[in-house]
Amino acid sequence: MKISRRVLWLGAMCMGLCNVSQLANGAVFVLPQVAQADTVVGTEQLDSLFYNLPAIEEFSANPAVPEKLLRERFAKLEKSIPLTYHKSSHDFVEYFIYKKASFTKSMMEKMPLFFPLFEKTLQKHGLPAELKYLSMIESGLNPKVISHARAGGLWQFMPATGREFGLYQDSYIDERFEPVKATEAACRYLKQLYNIFGDWELALASYNTGPGNIKRAMRRSRGTTFWTIYNALPRETRSYVPQYVAMNYMMNYGNDHGIYAENPEYQIPNDTIHINGYIDLVAFCDNAGIDFQELGKLNPSITKNLLPDKTRDFVLRVPSVKYTYLVSNRSMIMDSCTRKLLPVNSMLAVADSTRNDSLGQNKAFPYAFASTGQNDEYEEEADEATPTTVKRTKRTSHTVRRGETLLSISKKYRVSVSQLKQWNRLRRSNIMRGQHLVIMKEVKEVVPSAAKIAVVAAAKPEKEYEKTRKLKMRYHTVQQGDTLWTISQRYGLPLDHLKKANKIRGNEIKPGQKLIISS
Repeated sequence: MKISRRVLWLGAMCMGLCNVSQLANGAVFVLPQVAQADTVVGTEQLDSLFYNLPAIEEFSANPAVPEKLLRERFAKLEKSIPLTYHKSSHDFVEYFIYKKASFTKSMMEKMPLFFPLFEKTLQKHGLPAELKYLSMIESGLNPKVISHARAGGLWQFMPATGREFGLYQDSYIDERFEPVKATEAACRYLKQLYNIFGDWELALASYNTGPGNIKRAMRRSRGTTFWTIYNALPRETRSYVPQYVAMNYMMNYGNDHGIYAENPEYQIPNDTIHINGYIDLVAFCDNAGIDFQELGKLNPSITKNLLPDKTRDFVLRVPSVKYTYLVSNRSMIMDSCTRKLLPVNSMLAVADSTRNDSLGQNKAFPYAFASTGQNDEYEEEADEATPTTVKRTKRTSHTVRRGETLLSISKKYRVSVSQLKQWNRLRRSNIMRGQHLVIMKEVKEVVPSAAKIAVVAAAKPEKEYEKTRKLKMRYHTVQQGDTLWTISQRYGLPLDHLKKANKIRGNEIKPGQKLIISS
């Protein structure tokens, strides 16, 4: 949210040209003294501005918040992030008191809805708790807001930056709008910016305009702090840190200026179910007795009224008060809103095992089919008919040794350099010692005749053949410092195959997570 200072100038003109005060019930309501205007406006505009001013605070002959008081209170509030007194921060304090009282009140009312999440995540990342006020300036605590520049969510991530920090986006899901994931991404981004500049005011400014613009402003002005590069910054960014300071002040001292949270908002108690495959959310709400707007508030990352067939393990939040009804009427509800011809081995919905349901039990959502591929290994007997010899492409791995090149490796395995690059998604010919390379070799294999069709059919990715052979699932437990790329290199697997096998949308993995690494 970007606030223009022109409104403050208009207030000053009102004082300078009119010098009017309004009496109401013995109290005097006067516009505060602010910066001088640089343009001339009509008296009708001034009258409109003056009489629309909210009657917030009763004050004496001096209507403006005293500078001494602000300096003292800024000093009391200051923790890890400097709250520097400046004329612009003073102006924004008065702006939020006198002109945008309704916005300030709205922020006070939304604090209980989002601040527990912000505080918990900031503490997890070792960041200052007062960064929680930044989202008020960014989005007005609206998780679905989109700016003209296409930045979206509570923390206003641009699409590319969101993807960089693991926020999945497609036509149906936009995780920039998901408070938990977006807050996690924002904490990582803020930590990264602070590591670049070592200064929280510069980190905040770079969150608004990008670290590149801050570095250019530092070069032009030869300054090293926000206030020494102030005049070299874009106009919008100059106001950004003062707005943050003013909002921090208002959330702590707003009551002293007559602004109160009359209707505070709180998180709707909810349980979660996992959705796999198509679901019509309107039909789901109609049959489950759930208010569609309420479902939207619980699941802001959903951008349409349905989830498509490709949906896998989407965590859908539902009001806890409706969970018992969902359990009791699972067949009727799910049959009314999902595809009729879903394969029986696909899991439609299971409860999130980390949450207790509304009955106080921690159990699976009953409407679920048995899912295949969940055990460490499984086996089915093959057709023992006459065996047949067929050719099959087999994947092997080669570990690069000292002195080896792509050319020498290609000669060793009798393949071309271009094939090696294609199999391993290499743009250049540079390889490193210890790197794992995928080698595709054609081998002869004896298989039962009943399985021959599945092996030969190139259009089917061996699903039928997998039913006729013993398959042992292999896993890798993610260690600290592991990434999907390093794991794929270690086991000689293409990165997209690794992500597909584990149903991973973005690039984020956690220590202790088990990944399927079977070829």
